[in-house]
Amino acid sequence: MPRGRHCHRGQARAEAGPCPRRIQRFVEPVLLLLLHRDASHGYNLLDGLRELGLEDYPTDTSALYRALRDLEEQEMVTSLWDTDSTAGPPRRVYRLTEAGDRYLTEWVADLRATDHILHRFLDAYDEHMAYGDGEHHE
Repeated sequence: MPRGRHCHRGQARAEAGPCPRRIQRFVEPVLLLLLHRDASHGYNLLDGLRELGLEDYPTDTSALYRALRDLEEQEMVTSLWDTDSTAGPPRRVYRLTEAGDRYLTEWVADLRATDHILHRFLDAYDEHMAYGDGEHHE
């Protein structure tokens, strides 16, 4: 999909053109993976989201911290204030918990199953378009 093309709520599908569907709450496993790599603070996590391809995902800093707060309430992550940093004011540092590690594993299993189904669908579509007449039938 070309970048810069966005769907807006209430906009007719024909007007908006094709729009990717977002996996609801996909930011959760991405944050868990980033924290599995290493404990981190919010701005590093925001950079990590971009690194993993979520640069167009609606992840402003307030949304990021809301997601982290939700994960903390679910005991998937824990956080502490880092007051020892010499690089500015204290920052909240997030760490993955054992429950978060298990939750990440569950997410990965679900995503692998979804990936399998999506590939079967896309393969069937590609085969139909390549070998079928490709026309719309009613």
